[in-house]
Amino acid sequence: MSQSFKFGLLVFPRITQLDMTGPLQVFSSLPGAEVHLIWKRIEPVPSDTVLAIMPTTTVVDCPQLDVICVPGGYGTDDLLSDDEILGFLRRQAEKARFVTSVCTGSIVLAAAGLLKDYRAATHWSAVDALPMLGATISRERVCIDRNRITGGGVTAGIDLGLTVVSELVDRRAAEAIQLRLEYNPAPPFNAGSPETAPPEVVDLLLNRMKVPRQHRLALVGEAAARLR
Repeated sequence: MSQSFKFGLLVFPRITQLDMTGPLQVFSSLPGAEVHLIWKRIEPVPSDTVLAIMPTTTVVDCPQLDVICVPGGYGTDDLLSDDEILGFLRRQAEKARFVTSVCTGSIVLAAAGLLKDYRAATHWSAVDALPMLGATISRERVCIDRNRITGGGVTAGIDLGLTVVSELVDRRAAEAIQLRLEYNPAPPFNAGSPETAPPEVVDLLLNRMKVPRQHRLALVGEAAARLR
């Protein structure tokens, strides 16, 4: 008889939906999985695209989860000082089997004090934020440090989901889901990281991100002060 697991993914305004929908599809493909989308209220949550996401439960009503996952996006900036959300994550982390994130979701975990003295991954544009909050940067696609599993930027969410399933159940269960999703990536360009993208493309993105990155670092500094 297969064991049932409870998964929860935090949703919030200005979430990068693919950070969430990648692992959501993986977790939902595990037979017997109970999956929750969590926010403060049951109402449509705007993402960073035209897609709105409907939560299935609130932080008050959410059951104890086996796996809690925090996706990323510019909306994480507002969570860094959100005591209700940070407190919810701390409570869930006490008994969760795995505490996980995708992209800049790891910064929220760190702001809750949940990555202190852990290695963690995040989006390449945010690697300077995690050490300010007590974490050690990993440039792995998916980083496992004890029961913390953190993924890199956006598309790493599928890898994160498959890794979590392999750790929670076994490799065969993860491979079966990978095959079901036909997750066999062959990107048309080798521009998926700053190490491989053309320098002019890296410069283009860094210029676009300059102001939001400065804003985020200021908020991370405030979060770090609160942790101290």
